[in-house]
Amino acid sequence: MKVPKKDKILGLGLVSGGLDSLIASLILKLQDIEVVGLNFKSPFCICDKAYKNSQCGLNLYYEKLGIKIVTQQKQDDYIELIRNPKYGHGRNLNPCIDCRIYIIKKAKEYGEKIKADFIFTGEVLNQRPKSQNLTALKIIEEESGLQDKLLRPLSARLLKPTIFEEEGLVDRSKLLAIKGRSRKVQLELAKKYDILDEYYACGGCLLTDMSFSNRMRDYLKYTKYPKMKDIIFLKIGRHFRYNNSKIIVGRDEIENRTLIQIKKPEDWIMEATEIVGPITIIQGKIDDKVLEFAAKITLRYSDFKGKVGSVIYRNNLESLNRHIIVEKEKSEVFEPYNL
Repeated sequence: MKVPKKDKILGLGLVSGGLDSLIASLILKLQDIEVVGLNFKSPFCICDKAYKNSQCGLNLYYEKLGIKIVTQQKQDDYIELIRNPKYGHGRNLNPCIDCRIYIIKKAKEYGEKIKADFIFTGEVLNQRPKSQNLTALKIIEEESGLQDKLLRPLSARLLKPTIFEEEGLVDRSKLLAIKGRSRKVQLELAKKYDILDEYYACGGCLLTDMSFSNRMRDYLKYTKYPKMKDIIFLKIGRHFRYNNSKIIVGRDEIENRTLIQIKKPEDWIMEATEIVGPITIIQGKIDDKVLEFAAKITLRYSDFKGKVGSVIYRNNLESLNRHIIVEKEKSEVFEPYNL
């Protein structure tokens, strides 16, 4: 990306729902640099918790700074990155370094479209042990094609200057030298410039969660062509793998309604007969043994009090109900199949 000479400098920032990218944007706005924020969404992200008091969420705080937010979705190719990341996983299934490379490459493409002069992030040196140590930061720059061209305003004075600092587009002396996990400096700046009412630590990424990662591994194992739209199934309900089938059992009324809404045409649906209980979705290879197993789970998590009960099932919402009679089993019976 060439560094043009012009009156108004434009920086494209990778922004999440977190405090760091907000303050990185502030630091550049204080230099009278125009900023556009690029926010990547995916089913794995739970960063919006950081601003949970805000009715408008992410955009409200950036509006205070006069910053436009553009949102892009991570695509299906991102799932292949999760399956086999070049730089490995974190403690669970989080491909942190490869994820940063992925979104920065996408940001580079978008930056070229809007003629941004540089790209910046809210990364802080040594804040995250895997993806924000010095070695990782250098790898991210090199792999994304932005060696010496990726600005990190919060830790810039602890890092090698970018060409934008060397050429005077960005005043290095007004950048920060933060490192580590503390956000004291960021919070002080947010308070000083009145841009954040109340802060809650960012929720991060579901791929760092052990339980969700187990479900994701199972999904990747049994799915030849994984899709982002399928991930919502992994976020709700109780999950069981029985033979080559996947059984998802709603835990409350909201999850029941969601499962009905998102079920695929080929999925089967099951519920206890005339008893309050879960909606169960059955995916994959379905035979009599699978139906019986799913029926027992459905009955177990319903309000049924007897020993033998009836469950109804159908292969789509319009088809006629079929009935199956099964015994109610104890929860321990299903534990070996629980994801």
